[in-house]
Parts: sequence; C-alpha cells; structure tokens
Amino acid sequence: MTELLYQADTDAAYVREFTARVTALPPGAVVLDRTYFYAVGGGQPADRGRLTGPTGATVEIVDVGRSGGEVLHRLGRKSDPRALKVGDEVRGAIDWDRRFEHMRLHSGQHLASALLFTAFGLRTDRAVLGKGAALVELEAPLPADASFDAFVATFERTVLEDHPIAVRHLPKADYEAAPAPRSGRIPLPPGIERVRLVEIEGCDAAPCGGTHLRRTGEIGAVRFQAPTPQAPTRVSFALAPPTPGA
Repeated sequence: MTELLYQADTDAAYVREFTARVTALPPGAVVLDRTYFYAVGGGQPADRGRLTGPTGATVEIVDVGRSGGEVLHRLGRKSDPRALKVGDEVRGAIDWDRRFEHMRLHSGQHLASALLFTAFGLRTDRAVLGKGAALVELEAPLPADASFDAFVATFERTVLEDHPIAVRHLPKADYEAAPAPRSGRIPLPPGIERVRLVEIEGCDAAPCGGTHLRRTGEIGAVRFQAPTPQAPTRVSFALAPPTPGA
C-alpha cells in the first residue's frame, strides 16, 4: 500500500521534493512506500518528475497510475530500471510547473462548478483538466435568461477576494448526512470509508482526491468560453500566465 502524502492537506500539494523507499519494481515502473506524485484520476493528469537513488542515478517519471493500493511511477524510455533496487531510499522531485498548473486548474474548476450551481442551479457531471485549460460538463444547458457575463464577473471577484481553500477528512456517513446542496454529481469511488472534502470558504465543499491551492487568489486570471449551440452544456476556461514569483 502506497501512502498518498499529497492528500493530507493543501500544504502537502506544495511539497516539491521528498524521500521514500522502493518497495517493488514491476516492469517499467517503481512502487514506493510513500509518494507526493499525483496519480492520474478524477479528470486531473498525473504528475511527472524524477527519482534519484542512493548512488546518484536518476530515473525519469513520465506517468503515475494506481494498481490496487499501489502507485506505479512509470519510467521514461531512456531511464535504466536497473538504476534502482527494492529497499533503496530515493529522493523524489516533482515537476513543479506542471503540478502548479494543475492546482490552478483544479481549484479553478471547483470554484467555477460551485458558482455555476449557485447562479443557475446546474451541477457538474464531469470535469477534465490539462494543457492549461479546464472543461466543465453541466447536467443541462444554461437557462434561456442566464447571464454568463455575470457568472464570469462573480468568478473573477471571488478569485480576487482570496478565499482560503482547505482539506478536511470525514467519515462517509457524515458526508452523506450533510444537508448542504452539492455542485457535483460525480459519485464517490466504491469502497471508500473516509471522504476527502475540499472546501473553498464561503463557496463550496466537494469530495476530491486531487491537489489544490491554498487560496483562490492563486488561481489568477482565466479566460472563459461560454456554452455554444454545438456544446450547450460545456463551460471551459484557459489559464493566463501565473503571477511572477509564484
């Protein structure tokens, strides 16, 4: 079982380097006892980066996935799988630019889904992130009298208000008993016992296993695309470049 260190809280998503121990070496991959690498899922792409062994040999991590309770850190084609062995202590380094882009997209998507629900009463059926953009698929088209510009203005104001974003873990029964309306229709994974809730203060609380920002201000500027007649339930946005020094 690989311990998912990045799920602890929002601060954990900012960890760029860590140490872990190799527990298995399946073909083309490395399994660690603990990891900060995000494994693809929930519409969020996997992290990339590298692992450095005790001899200084480095392997490239080009994809991360799950197999049961283990996380498979998949090696690049130029990486020598013999560079590491079971029992080695390794240092992991995450591609921070890619990670931070996904954090901006994912927190932005949660905020967009929450505000779309507040404004129009429509929940999110699906969300997909990557390559600097996020797509939100709603359960139905916007109402005929909907003001998409007003929604965008509210989103931009909420980003500037810099609301805190926090992670809370609670029993599944407590989550299901909560009376608050939910902006998403995506079901919980089967067999889950504790729910990881991502909360944007004053806006939303949604179950999620992804990496998120500490505050909405870090989302930065985005450019929205309203639904079209060809895609009437689809809202998307693209990120502007991050604030210098982020």
